[in-house]
Amino acid sequence: MDSSLSSSDVWLDATRAAEILGVKRATLYAYVSRGQVRSHVVPGARGRRYHRDDVLRLRTRSDARKGHGAVAAGALRFGEPILDSAITDIRPGGPHYRGYSAVELSGHARFEEVCGILWESADAFANPPRVSVPRITAARPFQILPRLVPAIAHRDPDRGLRAERLTAERLLTQLVRALDPGADAQSTIASSLLVALGGKPIRSHVRAMERALIVIADHELNPSSFTARVTASAGADLYACVSAALATLSGSKHGGMSDRVEALLDEIGSPRRAIEVARDRAQRGEALPGFGHPLYPDGDPRARVVLDNLPKKTKGASVALTLRDAVALAGGEAPTVDLALAALARSLSLVPGAALAIFAVGRTAGYVAHVLEQRGQPLVRPRARYIGD
Repeated sequence: MDSSLSSSDVWLDATRAAEILGVKRATLYAYVSRGQVRSHVVPGARGRRYHRDDVLRLRTRSDARKGHGAVAAGALRFGEPILDSAITDIRPGGPHYRGYSAVELSGHARFEEVCGILWESADAFANPPRVSVPRITAARPFQILPRLVPAIAHRDPDRGLRAERLTAERLLTQLVRALDPGADAQSTIASSLLVALGGKPIRSHVRAMERALIVIADHELNPSSFTARVTASAGADLYACVSAALATLSGSKHGGMSDRVEALLDEIGSPRRAIEVARDRAQRGEALPGFGHPLYPDGDPRARVVLDNLPKKTKGASVALTLRDAVALAGGEAPTVDLALAALARSLSLVPGAALAIFAVGRTAGYVAHVLEQRGQPLVRPRARYIGD
């Protein structure tokens, strides 16, 4: 990243954006017209503003043509391809799992079926595994999961002996059952997770949970899935790979964004206040958590799926929906799946912290897919561009 930019400089004026790219303003405007750089009007400011991440990504591609040093400097920047994968393709209409649209799958498939697609296993969960669940308690549901994986591994007498897909079925089942040890062993993952997080197994509510798990199941090389691949490339077993991925997911810039959104909705408290917050933040040029995804300039399709199908409009869900609409009216960015998961948790009257738990359980399907694909491939070992003395 440009050393003169701070993390708060999300939007750049035309002069600065063109300077970073080393182009004239007319070229910058051409990038905007082709959808390569997002722009928007900031109330009270002259001219449009241009998204920093898009500008830096374009500069990286330009630098990559100038030699190895530039490639090393930018290879791991947001949005730059670094390895081949046949799992997920991110398109404007949302992720596609091995050619199947996640958005379309969410309308009719079960989460277990999507696991089968991601893992290339036609009979995934055909015989639900019988599992014993370690008891771990925590204040928020996600806090259980990273601690649970090593405990499950320790109690697994066949660790490393059975096929990893079968280990994945057992692990995913145990992650959900640990949140609710009394869950019906024959229940689907979606219904078990719903009850474990304080919801009621009403058909429309289960379907809403299913839909969220499906659209969140994988998202290509996001930080936690990349962590799973790096760990797998070093020869670690599935439990270690998932543990590493969940640790990464907990970060405030990744899955932990769901907790930040929940905190924001709690702070806002009412739909009327949501309008005021959206207006005030826009006037100050401040970003809101849960809005604006760099890979979806026209809005996150996963968020639309979840938000457009909330089973009931509780007060908490209304706050989220009003905030979405108010941000749009203020010229802000579209909501991400993080806001959608927080809204879903409120629509279903789930426990605090439920959004991140849904994220974690759903994304574990993707972690497994990346671990399986990484097996037999070389060690993932990027190089650094040395800038010291």
